[in-house]
Amino acid sequence: MRFPDRTRAGQLLAEKLRDYANRNDVVVVALPPGGVPVGYEIAKALNAAFDVLVIRPLRVPENPVLVMGAVCADGTQILSHEVIR
Repeated sequence: MRFPDRTRAGQLLAEKLRDYANRNDVVVVALPPGGVPVGYEIAKALNAAFDVLVIRPLRVPENPVLVMGAVCADGTQILSHEVIR
């Protein structure tokens, strides 16, 4: 399925997640840049908390398109051991 834009994608996904609306144990977390408009629409529709996780991707030196992990703003590292192998 293709979406006209990320806003509409978030609205349509929110419809699928409506069982999670108005719950105090739900937080929508988005990754910039593309995930933010999607996550915002979901959080708005579900009346849920919304947060943005700022990360820096760790790319494979020989293939800069391939990501092998990420570093979060607090220094936490998340690695894909499968990609690293």
